[in-house]
Amino acid sequence: MKGLLLKDWYMMKKYCKNYIFITAIFIAVSLVNEDNLFFVFYPCLLCGMIPVNLLGYDERSRWLQYSGTLPYTKTQLVSVKYLIGLMAQASVLIVTGLVQGIKMIINGTFVLGDFIVLLLLLLTMSAFTSSISLPFIFKLGVEKGRTAYYVMIGFVCGASVLASSLLRGQMQTRIQPNLLLAVPAVAGMSVYALSWYLSIVFYKKREL
Repeated sequence: MKGLLLKDWYMMKKYCKNYIFITAIFIAVSLVNEDNLFFVFYPCLLCGMIPVNLLGYDERSRWLQYSGTLPYTKTQLVSVKYLIGLMAQASVLIVTGLVQGIKMIINGTFVLGDFIVLLLLLLTMSAFTSSISLPFIFKLGVEKGRTAYYVMIGFVCGASVLASSLLRGQMQTRIQPNLLLAVPAVAGMSVYALSWYLSIVFYKKREL
């Protein structure tokens, strides 16, 4: 398993360097844009696509067929993509949270409750967006499963507009971190776990 993680890590460093640049741009734009949380959420969507891109390179290089000759199970081959996704999303979540927290402090608008709400929304968004496309791709392949990517973009756009309206104006004073708000975050992580399981099931049945 360690070898698979290293292999994907090297691929990510070689082929996904532009993700760091794009993420930095969106985080910078989010510092000056107060009206739409899309610029805050998009880096989560971007990192959720890293496993998909790695799978695309695997397919083009015939790695999926070659891996059948190695002592790795299909469960491990699927799991490594989800672990890479988790690490990428956790990194972006931490960076985005720190940046937004510093922004609130500088602007004199830091409220612990609002900050926790934002983190819960980011966690929910990260979990859901990375869960939508992977089962389709493990079942159908990258090209045929790409439709799920567009569904994911629409989901993020709609969710960011909704979150922006909820956190703006008078509604901002009504939303507090509580168990009800934590439900979507828990649901997001549950969907991620379900997506992981479904991907394993689909990939085991797929003929390469």
